[in-house]
Amino acid sequence: MNSELIINARKDLHGVSCPMNMVYTKVALAELGPGQILEVILDDGPPINNVPGSLKREGHEILRQQQREDGSWALLVRKN
Repeated sequence: MNSELIINARKDLHGVSCPMNMVYTKVALAELGPGQILEVILDDGPPINNVPGSLKREGHEILRQQQREDGSWALLVRKN
């Protein structure tokens, strides 16, 4: 069985501060259908501390949260 995820859209928000990173993430998710996956690149600190929790509260599923070599984070989100 192939467990590779298909990423339907990507949004690089490296350098974008709160709360705009959440706004841009919500806009990107609005363009996807239910069950589709968005990859979001977020900075360390407040962005990665706040955005995943906000997305979970809205009913989206966080599939992966992984720190990258440059210190930013790659977040995979499945739209509800």
